[in-house]
Amino acid sequence: MGVPAGPSRVRMSGPERRRQLLDVGRGVFAQKGFEATSVEEIAARAQVSKPVVYEHFGGKEGLHADVVDREMQRLLDRFTAALSAPGHPRDLLERAALALLDYIEDDTDGFRVLTRDAPVTSGGGPFGSLIGEVARKVEHLLGAHFTERGRPAGLAGLYSQALVGMVALTGQWWLDTRSPAKDEVAARLVSLAYDGLSHLDLRDPPTGS
Repeated sequence: MGVPAGPSRVRMSGPERRRQLLDVGRGVFAQKGFEATSVEEIAARAQVSKPVVYEHFGGKEGLHADVVDREMQRLLDRFTAALSAPGHPRDLLERAALALLDYIEDDTDGFRVLTRDAPVTSGGGPFGSLIGEVARKVEHLLGAHFTERGRPAGLAGLYSQALVGMVALTGQWWLDTRSPAKDEVAARLVSLAYDGLSHLDLRDPPTGS
């Protein structure tokens, strides 16, 4: 009697294999972080040899960078769609907050990769870069809103950073709590932020003596 054959390796095209490795890598990086992840484990989970991983990405650093780029684009696409649709600024901000919470719920591993440790060479980190990009989009929205109300548009950058930072940090907290419901979280965040914006005193603050 012959020895039973093990599971056959699925043949994939180059793009299919690359997507598979990105998906596997995302799961391992989310679970263990960059430093604790090895090419050996990624290859084992993908049922390929280590050289296949090196062939597609050049190593762990290259795979991590491509995973991060893909997740950043996915989340940025959600923000862009939310902020590009017509509507009142308050509604747009609530959609943007909900876009982040939707992403956290639908792509938890991706969000963990974006907010976990990263190689030292990545500088300020992928999530910080993403938040900066979203803040620039919100800045444009707030600038137009301030101008319509006769307020100095030059402060839109400061308040966009504050708004987006608040939503991002709350999103990281909500990642583990998942309570209250995401619709309520988004609504309450925007209520806090927008009600404050509607009563801003944008005159020059007093200076210390």
